[in-house]
Amino acid sequence: MAGAEHYRLAADPAIQKVATVTSNRHKYFRWTPRTARITIAYAVVVPLILGTIAYQTDGKFDIRAKRKGDLISEY
Repeated sequence: MAGAEHYRLAADPAIQKVATVTSNRHKYFRWTPRTARITIAYAVVVPLILGTIAYQTDGKFDIRAKRKGDLISEY
């Protein structure tokens, strides 16, 4: 059939390099003060903030079975 090779794309060297580095990221990763701060922020600080907000608002809102004119807050 004519044109059977038209569906192939030329490989871009930059895209190939990014794909290689991404798949081999564990070989190039090093712990630095910056990566340690980012890891601590996402592994400790963010869950701590979300947990604190959840603990402070626990039981204050009853969203189910509200009718027109009722208040959302129950405290």
